[in-house]
Amino acid sequence: MFPEHRPRRLRGTAALRRLVSETTLRPRQLILPLFVAEGADQPRPIASMPGVVQHTRDSLRKAAVDAVRAGVGGLMLFGVPEERDATGSGAVAEDGVLNVALRDLRAELGDDTVLMADTCLDEFTDHGHCGVLDASGAVDNDATLEVYAEMAVAQAEAGAHLLGPSGMMDGQVGVIRRALDEAGYTGTGILAYSAKYASAFYGPFREAVDSQLKGDRKSYQQDPGNAREALREIELDLAEGADAIMVKPALAYLDVLRAAAELSPVPVAAYNISGEYAMVEAAAANGWLDRERTILEVLTSIRRAGADMILTYWATEAAAWLD
Repeated sequence: MFPEHRPRRLRGTAALRRLVSETTLRPRQLILPLFVAEGADQPRPIASMPGVVQHTRDSLRKAAVDAVRAGVGGLMLFGVPEERDATGSGAVAEDGVLNVALRDLRAELGDDTVLMADTCLDEFTDHGHCGVLDASGAVDNDATLEVYAEMAVAQAEAGAHLLGPSGMMDGQVGVIRRALDEAGYTGTGILAYSAKYASAFYGPFREAVDSQLKGDRKSYQQDPGNAREALREIELDLAEGADAIMVKPALAYLDVLRAAAELSPVPVAAYNISGEYAMVEAAAANGWLDRERTILEVLTSIRRAGADMILTYWATEAAAWLD
């Protein structure tokens, strides 16, 4: 009349649950995305992402140091320029906001963290697309690759350890790898945004980088309904020399993340993006969710699905909880 098997035995105390926990979540597995705004004289709050700001150069250094002290594994930088043009020239300029910020943080932190850069043009173009446009107004894949190569070398010169090509241009990883090697930056790695979907969850990020986008990016980012296509993209990036790969967004694509982890021989990252952050913060602010428990459950779910690294705006805060 009584159960022969009792799995609850291993759930009875906190010590037992800790002992048999299958999924670890540690500060070193977290990467903090940071925004730096050219010409800002004080941090600018991002309304749709409570607690996240566009940093000044000084506040960026402080936030970076705080994250490293908390044990966060890496930092991903995004630049917000004062001026934009059709080709995103600020992305390759030595005095462009992102390259200046990279030099600041490399001087401040050296090799104490992994410094990463968003290798994409969308923040720097006056049309908001991730590449240059042809005469018809479509994104020109191969012309964009030429700019990515120049941008990659500029970011490596500025001190980035890893570059994050996020534009979903065909061949971007291979072109960047060749450009880095030819310029002598053979030690600079590539964290490829291999499976990046055309997601509605990017909404708050548009505010974070003051995006000029009109329309959408469906002609180069992936259709949310496609999973096999993601695996093809991953295989191509691996063949082109990616040192690590990424799935973005995370929560709505945990199945893709699991498939990526099973396929990939290199580390797998997932980006817990702005919309995922915003919806938890909004629910918690209304008292509908226990904020800390929800955040840790979200991050644990991403780890459980197979991510070795998680980009998350909660990185510094969560690291303090975990330690």
